Amino acid sequence: MRVLDTHALTLFCAVARCLNFRQAAEQLHMTQPPLSRAIKVLEERLGARLFERDTQGVALTQAGRTLLPQALHILDLLEMAQASLRQDSAPARLRLGLTSSVAAGLFRPLLAALEEQLHDVRLELTSAPSPRLVAAVRKGQLDAALLALPSATFELAVQPLARQPMMLALPAGHRLAKKRKLSLADIAQESVYWFERARQPAFFDHCQQVFRRHGFAPVLLREAPDHHVLLGDVAAGKGMALLADSFRALRLAGVAYRPLVEGKELAAGIGLAWREEHGHAALPLLRQLAVEHLQK
Repeated sequence: MRVLDTHALTLFCAVARCLNFRQAAEQLHMTQPPLSRAIKVLEERLGARLFERDTQGVALTQAGRTLLPQALHILDLLEMAQASLRQDSAPARLRLGLTSSVAAGLFRPLLAALEEQLHDVRLELTSAPSPRLVAAVRKGQLDAALLALPSATFELAVQPLARQPMMLALPAGHRLAKKRKLSLADIAQESVYWFERARQPAFFDHCQQVFRRHGFAPVLLREAPDHHVLLGDVAAGKGMALLADSFRALRLAGVAYRPLVEGKELAAGIGLAWREEHGHAALPLLRQLAVEHLQK
C-alpha cells in the first residue's frame, strides 16, 4: 500500500510552511486536533518524525526537510495537470477573489473597467474572508485576489493598493450619534460587535494591538458574517460595530455612521495577491486597473 497520498502531503506542507499547527489548521479550514493526529499518523506510516515539537515551537526534522521540496513539487505537478485540463475544457476566464472585509461597492469601478477591457475573457468573482482567498490562490483555484491587509500571504506576490480607515456604526437614536466624531474611549462602556479571529487572524491581531495601546476592552459581541444582518442588529439597538469606511455605502434606517479618531490606526489595507510562477495572461491589465481605481 502506498504510504503517501495527496491529502497527507497537503497537510504536511501546510504545517511545514507555517511551522505552527494552529495557523496551518486555520489555512486548511480545520481545527488543530485532527491536523495534529493526521501528522502523527503520517509519521507513523513513514517510520520517521517530520517535526520536532517543544515549548519553543515547531521545527522540521532532517526527514521533514528531505520530504518538503519533493512534496511541494508533487503538489505543483498535480495543480498544473488540473489547470491544463481546465484550460482545454473551459472558455478563457479570470478568477478573481474579493475580500468580504470591505464593502463590495468599493470594487465596482475596477470590475466595470475589467469587464470592458477583458474582451473574450470571462470574469468570475468569489467573495470570501481573506484567509480563504489566500488558500484558493495558492491552490490555483483563483488567479488573483483583492485581500484585506495585513494577512498571512506566504509565498504569494502582493501589491498594496489602499487603506480603509475604520469607522463606527451605531444606532441612530443613541446619545453618541449626536457627536460628529467618536473615539474608542467614547465607546469603552458599550457593547461592540467584532469579528472572530479565525476569519482574519493577522488583521485581528493588528487591531488587538491598537486596542491594547488605547486601553480599549469593551464587551465584545460576536459579529454576524453577513454585514446586512450585522447592520440590522445595530439598527435594532443591540450594539455598535467597527467597520471599514466603505460600508458607509450601505444605507439602513436606524443606523448612523461616525468617523473614529483611531480609524487610521485600525485601518485595513487592500492588496492584490497572485502566484508569480503561474501568472494569468490578464494579470498585467488587472494590476494596472487596480492601481488606477484603488490606489490612494
